Amino acid sequence: MLNVAISIAAVLLGAAMVLSLYRLLVGPSVPDRVLALDTVFVNTVGLVLLLGIVFETDLYFEAVLIIAMMGFVGTCALAKYVLRGDLME
Repeated sequence: MLNVAISIAAVLLGAAMVLSLYRLLVGPSVPDRVLALDTVFVNTVGLVLLLGIVFETDLYFEAVLIIAMMGFVGTCALAKYVLRGDLME
């Protein structure tokens, strides 16, 4: 039963990632693309967590922490760039 739930979750996260990548590439405005990039990071975290559950190892959970931190910092940097035009003051 758990394998079926993991398979369904992986398919749905994959579909969400494809849609987010489409919005990232085609997005009508820069804020839409920043939001799509953040969504890609969230979907990546979900997929790597599913891999950690499937392979039953803690290494994937540590990778998720690093991916989440990189996504947060990247989103903050892009949002600041979009709002002010530069990153360093």
